[in-house]
Amino acid sequence: MNRRDVTFGLGAAGLLLAGADRVQAAPADPSRPAPSFAMLVHPKMILLDLTGPLTVFNLTMGKTHLVWKDRSPVSTDVGIAVAPTTTFAECPRNVDVLFVPGGLAGTTALLEDAETLAFLSEMGARARFVTSVCTGSLALGAAGLLKGRRATSHWYTRELLPIFGAVRSDERVVEDGNLITGGGVTAGIDFGLTISARLRGEEWAKRTQLTLEYDPQPPFVGGSPAKAGSDATGAVLHARSKAIAMAREASERAAAKLRG
Repeated sequence: MNRRDVTFGLGAAGLLLAGADRVQAAPADPSRPAPSFAMLVHPKMILLDLTGPLTVFNLTMGKTHLVWKDRSPVSTDVGIAVAPTTTFAECPRNVDVLFVPGGLAGTTALLEDAETLAFLSEMGARARFVTSVCTGSLALGAAGLLKGRRATSHWYTRELLPIFGAVRSDERVVEDGNLITGGGVTAGIDFGLTISARLRGEEWAKRTQLTLEYDPQPPFVGGSPAKAGSDATGAVLHARSKAIAMAREASERAAAKLRG
């Protein structure tokens, strides 16, 4: 079977720890209601941007909605499609967490997608927490949700955040009130655990971390520009220069629309 023929939906057998295979990270606390999540899925997103946080969110014992314009599977960077579980129109408006994953090409398209930005703006005004990982924060910015707030993004797009009136931060996870943003791709698990602690308490989040055996020991030093050095950083920026330039141009147009 070609990998591009594989589609994951939230209820697919074996997807993450869903359904009957869930592992409860801690005893249920009746004083903390089960949380709910609206997780945007969009074409050309980075799959790990979604599944890292989703794995953690799943262990909160909450309800997750994978949301897009319709229920047609959306493409991802690795060729595995994701099936939305609900649409913009059908998605509950009272969720605890609004979440946007990244993906440079996919996010650039979202910056000029009026329907998606309107949905994010509406949900962002209602959600208990407004969140993103990687370049997803740019979409939050284009929806008018970052003005005057501290936020982060993938390291090669953080400099675009001030275009939307945000205060750039280089931290891996940034909390500013109910706005919580994560850095690039793998920061999604750190981000997810941060959200878990806010929703279920620190002990719950710690047990989730243990359940997932999240104890990073990367084989190389170099996961950030500061650690990788100028040569490696320059090479990545050169390889992505056209895509980053397109994201900047789209960000500037989106910000201009916000200003009216």
